[in-house]
Amino acid sequence: MLTALRSGHADVTVVGDRLRSDDLAGAAGAVAARVAGLAMVAVVAEPRLETVVAVAGALAAGACVVPVNPAAGASERAHVLDDAAPDLLLSPADVDLEARAPLPGGEPDPESAALVVYTSGTTGPPKGAVLSHRAVTACLDGLAAAWQWSAADLLTHSLPLFHVHGLVLGTIGPLRLGSRLVVSRGLGPVDRATMYFGVPTMWARASDADLAAMRAARLLVSGSAALPAPVFERVRRLAGHDLVERYGLTESLIVTAATLGDDRAPGRVGRPLPGVGLRIDTADESGLGEVQLSGPTLFSGYLGRPEATAAAMTPDGWLRTGDLGSYDDERGLRLLGRLATDLIKTGGFKVGAGEVEDALLAHPAVAEAAVTGEPDDDLGERIVAWVVTRVDVPAQELVDHVAASLSPHKRPREVRFLTELPRTPLGKVQKRMLVR
Repeated sequence: MLTALRSGHADVTVVGDRLRSDDLAGAAGAVAARVAGLAMVAVVAEPRLETVVAVAGALAAGACVVPVNPAAGASERAHVLDDAAPDLLLSPADVDLEARAPLPGGEPDPESAALVVYTSGTTGPPKGAVLSHRAVTACLDGLAAAWQWSAADLLTHSLPLFHVHGLVLGTIGPLRLGSRLVVSRGLGPVDRATMYFGVPTMWARASDADLAAMRAARLLVSGSAALPAPVFERVRRLAGHDLVERYGLTESLIVTAATLGDDRAPGRVGRPLPGVGLRIDTADESGLGEVQLSGPTLFSGYLGRPEATAAAMTPDGWLRTGDLGSYDDERGLRLLGRLATDLIKTGGFKVGAGEVEDALLAHPAVAEAAVTGEPDDDLGERIVAWVVTRVDVPAQELVDHVAASLSPHKRPREVRFLTELPRTPLGKVQKRMLVR
C-alpha cells in the first residue's frame, strides 16, 4: 500500500513540520517496530506530522488503524475505544519524529483490515467500517488513473485526518503515489501546488485572492458533501477551474470521479472507477432511485456487527448507499440527495430534492437552500424550501423561479427563511434537524 514511502520517495509537511525520503520512512519504521505484533492500533488523528507517521508506521507493521477524532467528546471517544478494543492508543505525544528504524519488509494480506473508520448512521451509535488493504489500494489506484495523479504532483489540503477524505485520499494517497503532501491550517494557495482537496464549505469560504492564486494548479477537487452551483461558478470565475467532484461513502471509499476530460457540472460526480459496479434501484421510469454499489473498494463489513452488515447489503450482494441518484453513460452519476429525506412523493410524482435545490440556488438572492418533504393531506407530501438569502426576497418570487425552470409539480409549496442551515463539520446539511 505504502509504495512511495517504502521506496523513499514520500515527502510530507503538516502545518510547517516536514519529513521526507528516508527520514519519513525511518520515523514510520520506528513506530512500526513499536507496534510490531499488535492487531489494532488507535491513533488520535490531530492535524500533526506525528499522526501521519503513526498511521504509516502501524500500517507498515500490518496493524489495523482506528483513527480517533481529536475533538470527540468523552462518550464518543469511549464508544470508539470500547467498540474497537485496540491493543494500543497512540497520540502525537507518543510519536518521536527523531526516532529511526527500518520499515518492515513485505506487504500485508490484501484482504486483511487496514482501517476501521467510524461512521454515524441515522440511528444508534457510530459503527466501525472495516476497510481492507485491497479496498484502499483499489480506490487510490482508480483515482490515480482518473486524475493522472502521480509523483509529479504536490497535493495540499486542510482536511481532518480521521475521515476517509483526509486520511485515505489526502494522506495514504501521497504515501502510495509519491506526490508531495502539504497539510495546512486552511484551504489556501501553496507554492507550486498542482492539486487541492476541499469540501464545499471550504471552497465557499476561500477568499477571492486565494482562489485566484490557485489558477496555476491543474486540479481542484471537491467532495464529502453536495457542491452548490454558486460555489462551482465562483471557483470557475476566480480560479479558472471547474471543480472536480467525486463520490463515495466510508463503506465504499471513492467509487466514481469526474476525470480530467469530462465536462463538469455541480452534482455530476463522474463514472465508476475501474472494477466498480454501479446501478440505480428504481421501480419506474423516473430514472431516480437508490445508488447501489459493488466492487473492490467496498468495506469488509461493520466491526462486530454482522446483522448491520447484512442489512446494508442487497440479497445479491450490492451495497445499499441510501443515496438518491440517476445515471447516464455520457455524463455519469448525478446525486440528488438521501433516499430517506430527499425523494419526495408529491401528487403522484417523484421529485429529487437536489434538483429543486439547484433551481433555488440559481436565483441570485439565494445563498443556501435545502428542500424537504412534509406530510400533506392532499399531495401526500408537499415540497418545503428552506433558504438563506443574501437580500430580502418574497417567497412567491422563489416559488415562481423554480416553476419557471422545472416542471410545475416540482415547485415548493412553502418557503421558510433561515439565517443559516444546520451542517455537519464537513458541510453536509442536516435535514433531519430541519424536519424536527
